[in-house]
Formats: sequence, C-alpha cells, structure tokens
Amino acid sequence: MPGNSFGKLFKITTWGESHGKGIGVVIDGCPPRIPIDENIIQSMLNRRKPGSSSASTKRMEPDKAVIMSGVFNGMTTGTPLMIMVENKDADPGAYEPYADIYRPGHGDITYMAKYKIRDWRGGGRASARETVARVAAGAVAKALLDRERTHVVSYTIELGGIKAVKRDLNQIEKNMFLCPDSKAAEKMNERIIDVKKKGDSVGGIVEIVAKGVPKGLGEPVFDKIDADLAKALMSIGAVKGVEIGTGFKAAAMLGSENNDPINSTGFDTNNAGGILAGITNGVDIIIRVAVKPIPSIRIEQKTVDQSGNQKTVSIKGRHDISAIPRINVVCEAMVNLVLADHLLRQKAIS
Repeated sequence: MPGNSFGKLFKITTWGESHGKGIGVVIDGCPPRIPIDENIIQSMLNRRKPGSSSASTKRMEPDKAVIMSGVFNGMTTGTPLMIMVENKDADPGAYEPYADIYRPGHGDITYMAKYKIRDWRGGGRASARETVARVAAGAVAKALLDRERTHVVSYTIELGGIKAVKRDLNQIEKNMFLCPDSKAAEKMNERIIDVKKKGDSVGGIVEIVAKGVPKGLGEPVFDKIDADLAKALMSIGAVKGVEIGTGFKAAAMLGSENNDPINSTGFDTNNAGGILAGITNGVDIIIRVAVKPIPSIRIEQKTVDQSGNQKTVSIKGRHDISAIPRINVVCEAMVNLVLADHLLRQKAIS
C-alpha cells in the first residue's frame, strides 16, 4: 500500500495496524551522532497514551518503544533506524459485529472501494493507533532539532465549542486538556462529561508553535514549508483543516493590516505565522488545526452493510470522546518531522 512514507532527506515509513501485532516506523536519512535512546522516545510516546483525560479511551497500551536498529551506544549511526511498539491490549473481537457494516464517519467504505478488502479490526491502518509510529519518529526528529535550539509546543485552544481566552503556556501541563486557560479547561471537562453521558463526541482546535526556527527553510515552489506542514498535519486522520498565521482571518483583512512591517531587528507583527513565500523568516511558526469529533459514538446512526442493505449501528467499545488532547503530541511530531527534513535540505544547499 503506497503512501506510507513521508519526507525527502529525513524520511519515515510507518507500518502496522490497530489490532495487529504491533506498530512501527523506519527512519532513513537521520544523521549520525544524534543522541537518542528508548527513554527519549518513550517520554514523547507517554504523552499520547490513553488515560490522560476524561476524553480518553480505556484501551490501556503500555506503548513501550523498542529500538531495533540504527543506534549504537546512545547515538544514531546514520543507518536506517527502526522503532517498534507491540500491541498488548488489542481486542479485535470487539469489532466483529461491524465486520460487514460501514461505520459512519470512518474509512470503512472508502478502504473497501479502493482495495476491495479491509481490516475491520479497529480500522487497521485508518485507526488513530497508527499515530504511535509518527510520535516515535517525531521524537527522533526532535532530538535533531534540539541541536538547533528549535522547540515545538502544542496546546488546546478549543474543545467542544469551549474556547480558551488566555494563552498562559505555564498552564498547559496543569490540566488534562493541555489548555493554556485554566478556567476554559474546567468548562471543557464539564462539556466532555455531558457529551460522554449522551454517547456522543466532540472536536476542537489545537494550536502548534515552533520557536527558534532558523531563517531560510523551505523549498519553493511546490515544497514550500507551509505546504509541507499543511500536508503533514492533514495526514493525521482526525484533522480536517489547517491554518498558518492569521489563516482564514486574512481573507477579511486589508493588505495594510495583514502585512507585517519590517524593522531593523525583525518584524513588528507576525500575521504571516513565521513564513513568507514558503520560506521561514525566523519568527515563530504559528499553526492551528481543526480536529473533527471521534466518529465512533453510541448514538444510533443510519448506514449500510457491504451488500447495500440498510442498517443502523451504535458503536460500542473503548473509544475516545475526543482526539484532543492525545492528538496534540501527534501534531508536534509531524511538525518536528517537517522541520527536521527541511533543516537537512537547507544544509545540503548551504
């Protein structure tokens, strides 16, 4: 199945299914002598694990990372680096009732249209469990970016219609939704509890900021760094929209309002979100992604089976109420991968 690889110089290929034996990634092009070990990868994987909030699934996977190749004495060797995570708490039997039914909002119907076969055990490759591999790879990319003092952070600015008013980044780790507004976080929790009782789900918005990004990253015309960032983030299953800087608000602004005035030390504003003409300008990259509600809900929905017969379905089992906050670190990982790839591409020409 093509489409499982991402990047050009820092290239990853992910593999595995939701309820298969495991999930993993092969990283090719990682430079040698980058400090990395399983603990570094694990620290990032732990942020994705379930149980971190009231919106999380009850599937309890240890997500223990095992480095299979490409590292010696705590350093990358420059050869392909493979990371594997075993599936320990898989329960494919829970999906047998839906083996012949297309679940609304899922890729069941499109995977069948494309391949004429599908892995119905939790959605196979279409499952959010696939993101384990992305996060593991993103941890390696982060180790590379650490050398450049480039840091990526994400936080929740909207969940279930509750919006964060403040941007106090010191609050992110103090609440289960990784929200920079403590009062909004309390309302988010109330919203999640209410929606959970009804058997429904919610979406939201995650903001990602990349600090300390060098100037000059990005490859015009078709490999603009904002284009690659958008593709990277849109490749996450639950993401339905991406905006950079002022984003869609720019459509209602005048040029005199949207342009960032330049001074002797940089820019007065950052409406461009750190990117001009597809190339980084040295200012913080600011991205927001729209995350759809989880499609697995208990409320009955109309659908059909593989023979076209009309059915109704209520999805039982262990599912998140929202992809947020577990998706936040996945977003960070994808931004790390894009920045690492473009950093190496820039070094190649300079």
